[in-house]
Amino acid sequence: MTSDPIWQPLVKELARLRRTGRRAEFWLRDDDAVDPTPALDRLLDLTGEFAVPVTLAVIPALTDGKLVVRLDEAPHATVAIHGWAHRNHAPEDQKKQELGAHRPPEAVLDDLARGLSRVTGLHGARAVPMLVPPWNRIDAGVVSDLGSIGFAALSVFGPPKPAPLAVINSNVDIMDWHGTRGCRDHGLLVQAIIAQLQQAFDGAEPVGLLTHHLVHDESAWLFLERLFAVTARAESCAWLPISTLIERRDPSGQGSGGK
Repeated sequence: MTSDPIWQPLVKELARLRRTGRRAEFWLRDDDAVDPTPALDRLLDLTGEFAVPVTLAVIPALTDGKLVVRLDEAPHATVAIHGWAHRNHAPEDQKKQELGAHRPPEAVLDDLARGLSRVTGLHGARAVPMLVPPWNRIDAGVVSDLGSIGFAALSVFGPPKPAPLAVINSNVDIMDWHGTRGCRDHGLLVQAIIAQLQQAFDGAEPVGLLTHHLVHDESAWLFLERLFAVTARAESCAWLPISTLIERRDPSGQGSGGK
């Protein structure tokens, strides 16, 4: 499989990192988990096969004990808080937001406190106090108060911005949301991963892969399987649990990157 020309650039980059004594770091966030489904089973089986820790962003208002029972069989999975109900409160002419400035901040924080309490109550030690805003959008005023209601970390998409808590963003989304709504071109994804690896040693974040198991097409599953296989063969790679990334971040939200 590693002879596939699409994957050869990543194989070479990982080998280069090994020769220079550096390690490529990855982490995996998957959004919109609610119930056990065949798609979730496929994700958990695939990540389990390759020993890849996965952080599931769970929608608190829509989930219950059925997910708890399923995750009891997946010790490599942790859960984060995906807003409250994944409900849009923005007007039709604006981008979707659940945690924006369209409601009083007290109402938004009350929802988030309920979400943290519910997910923690259901999942116990498997839950991490990290907020994953629906649609990766959150008002800055809400961010400033997250610590006061028990959150230790925030994860959106893109380069991190300074915040009063740990910021651990995803930065490579495998889905083509504005085009086919299936998996992005594998070659372009490989190039995006390489670019992120190269930036990591200039103080940027590790490769934070973002997936949405409920909408994956076969191309998305194939991409994940091949990526996991390539990284499993590379001595210079590590897939990190979210707890490790939270622990290494300083209070300003600026982490130590991939060093």
